[in-house]
Amino acid sequence: MFPRPTRRLPLAVAALLALGGALTTGAWAGRGETTEPRLPDRITPVPAAAGTSTPLSGYVIQSAAKVGDSAAAVSSPGYPARNWYPAGPRSTVLAALLANGVYPDPFRSTNQRQIPRADFEVPWWYRSDFTVEDTARRTFLDFSGIVSAADVYVNGRLVAPASRVAGAYTRHELDITSLVRPGTNTVAFRVRPNDPNRDLTMGWLDWLQPPPDRNMGLVRDVVVRRGGPVALRDAHVVTKLAVPSLATADLTVRAQVRNDTGSTVTTEVTGSVGGIRFARTVMLGAHEAKTLSFSPADVPGLHLTRPRVWWPAGMGGQPLYDLDLTAAVAGTPSDTAHETFGIRDVRAPLNADGDRQYRVNGRPLLVKGAGWSSDEFLRWDRAYTEDLVKYALDLGLNTLRLEGHLEPDEFFDLADRYGVLTLPGWECCDKWEGAVNPNGSGEPWSDTDHAVARASMAAEAARLRDHPSVLSFLIGSDAAPDATIEKGYLDALKAADWPVPVVPAAADKSSPRLGESGMKMTGPYDWVPPGYWYAKREGGATGFNSETSAGPSIPTLDTLRRMMTPAELDTLWKDPDARQYHRSPSATFGTLKIYDEALTGRYGAPTGLADYVRKAQLAQYETVRAQFEAYRRNATDADRPATGVVHWMFNSGWTSLHWQLADRYLDQNGAYFGAKKANEPLHVQYSYDDRSIVVVNDRTAPARGLTARATLFDPDGTRRYDENADGVSVNGGGAHATALTLPAPVDGPAGTRLLRLVLTDADGREVSRNVYWLSTKPDTLDWSDTTWYYTPVTEYADLTGLASMARVPVAATAVTRVSGGVSTTTVTLRHNGRGTTPALLTDVDVVGAAGRPVLPVRWSDNQVSLWPGESVTLTASYRTADLRGSAPSVRIAGWNTPETTVPAA
Repeated sequence: MFPRPTRRLPLAVAALLALGGALTTGAWAGRGETTEPRLPDRITPVPAAAGTSTPLSGYVIQSAAKVGDSAAAVSSPGYPARNWYPAGPRSTVLAALLANGVYPDPFRSTNQRQIPRADFEVPWWYRSDFTVEDTARRTFLDFSGIVSAADVYVNGRLVAPASRVAGAYTRHELDITSLVRPGTNTVAFRVRPNDPNRDLTMGWLDWLQPPPDRNMGLVRDVVVRRGGPVALRDAHVVTKLAVPSLATADLTVRAQVRNDTGSTVTTEVTGSVGGIRFARTVMLGAHEAKTLSFSPADVPGLHLTRPRVWWPAGMGGQPLYDLDLTAAVAGTPSDTAHETFGIRDVRAPLNADGDRQYRVNGRPLLVKGAGWSSDEFLRWDRAYTEDLVKYALDLGLNTLRLEGHLEPDEFFDLADRYGVLTLPGWECCDKWEGAVNPNGSGEPWSDTDHAVARASMAAEAARLRDHPSVLSFLIGSDAAPDATIEKGYLDALKAADWPVPVVPAAADKSSPRLGESGMKMTGPYDWVPPGYWYAKREGGATGFNSETSAGPSIPTLDTLRRMMTPAELDTLWKDPDARQYHRSPSATFGTLKIYDEALTGRYGAPTGLADYVRKAQLAQYETVRAQFEAYRRNATDADRPATGVVHWMFNSGWTSLHWQLADRYLDQNGAYFGAKKANEPLHVQYSYDDRSIVVVNDRTAPARGLTARATLFDPDGTRRYDENADGVSVNGGGAHATALTLPAPVDGPAGTRLLRLVLTDADGREVSRNVYWLSTKPDTLDWSDTTWYYTPVTEYADLTGLASMARVPVAATAVTRVSGGVSTTTVTLRHNGRGTTPALLTDVDVVGAAGRPVLPVRWSDNQVSLWPGESVTLTASYRTADLRGSAPSVRIAGWNTPETTVPAA
């Protein structure tokens, strides 16, 4: 994560993360609500057909400290696992216990502190049964996702010790043919405790309180594979797209064909991809394996003309191709393989300034990203994840960075489908960087660790290589690997035909073979003012910033009341020095002091919880908006352009007070709508550094004949400046054009100003609107005292004038239409006030029973500002079922707008 020497010692106890998901209902995993656990089928029927892959449907688990029977007994069919806990097919120990109601909701208050860590310092047994009718087929166990290691038993026999089955990302295929019997069979894992500083697994760092079990468990599917004498493995497609024409693409299909018998076998391998069929007959000696390759040289149809090219969202479509292979012996299918892939070209050279500049299919890409967080207990919920991916698109993001915590296959399938790029890589500061990061807490590597790391890289490369959404792999985070580690990674990637750039680190580091990373990790991670982002230094808008934000992100009142007690909420707004359990385990980020001092210094001291939260929404809106706007404006600069920014972070794995654009319950605060506004495809924005009014165009086509209007007001609505710029033109592909520049000074009293920007097209239609709250007194940054996590402010901007704004009502009408299980609520807001005072940052929520927001929801726009006589129509889309049978209403509230609720049925 970060290059932060001051935080390492407090985080030496940070716990681990693994992948996958536990036994939960969608509601629990997705929205933090406790429900009755869904009991899995403990017996998984495994079909006999060759080429089938059947995940175990669930387990029962128990602490080894409470199991007195031998491993042979525990792992034998018929063992009476009384008083064991049911667990899902992907489950950490703690996730299963939570699903069984052993502990109260760990996302509320400090409940998680009450869970005893000692219970997870011993191994835990995972036990599952499966049935097989035909034992003539060969049978394999195929799995990864063991946190941290496990002894594996089948039908009372040890088939692999923990010394062989270690590491969350290593993949294992165990031939259990000789042990399988007709009827019921048992597989059991004795899972060892996890320590992120000693084990190459996954660890939580400083964005949430680490889980007491440190995510020990089985967090990816364990699959039973059936096959005949010949097995197909490692099937994939290497694509070569003609750039920049995109007129042709060459496909090379590769797969390993393996004889699993002691005799010579002849097999026919047939396949198809994109309607092209091919075949080859292969003779294999006893236990011999060969790699087959089908290319345009021998299959001309694999040279595609007019290929269907995969693009990131907003740049084109996301077509996918299917590869299907079958190996047959004497006409009988022995094994099959299926892969989905996309055709695209990714390059990422260093530009003249040494910064990494991505190009997709020959077109430059400004990475507008955010950091992804898994669920704290690694519970996989596809619907919840899909909701978040849709949120990323709603925000105009194109990339999600995964620092470790490499999610299950379905995550990358969703990213492929929706066109969201991903930046996976190893995480910082624990065991993964134990050999190279002196500021981390990870232990040095042994020879065994090097082997586990290479195997991890090989397995993840094979898993991710066909996903067109994968933009790169970062083999380092805060530190780059040394020569030995780098060689292990690169050799594994090369052997896997890895198709996209490999980056040595997320920080400004280098490795012996790859050279410089072309990325920076200069912060900030705590509050800075909006103007910070426009400076071409530290975390400002130049180069590629792999993780950065203005820190805290205070949720809405609805979320705060779900996650904290009344006493904790009282402390939240009253005491900046208080340790906030829901911020971070880090001493650096344990309080909200820097943030709260800025809130008071700029907006005035909060008068209560509601006032604190409403000021927080303004503060988060303006800082997040400025972060993305600055990087967008500077993306096409001739001098030191911005090439990428990753907001730290996108979401949170638990109920949090910082680093999130969307909260755990999928509610949307000022940070969310600030990002959404900043990333409009055609957008008018204000520059904090030079007062220029700029139009940015991410659309493919140029925009002509635009008019940009800038109007400055006092908080009471008195107009101080009004200027139009006609005939504005801006090219597409991320280009920008300066429409006009605000003069300095502008007549009127010193203090707070409101700036309204409106962009209209050639027909006079409004295409972008943006409202700023500014000060004649700027924030003054103390650059000389910059730390790794923020730059201090010596004088704050004066935004206290906002407190004087008169209360103005906003009228609302709403109607809802339902189609196919989706409700669309259309809301019209109108400022009917008689005076001149605008309604600032008016927020709208669709609410159901008891006034609770309906989530997730996607708005056309929100947190809008209206001047007297103005109106706006907004739409909200959400699942009808999330109303839970109640009629929808719409709640309206704003900075200076009294809360009101109107029916929306």
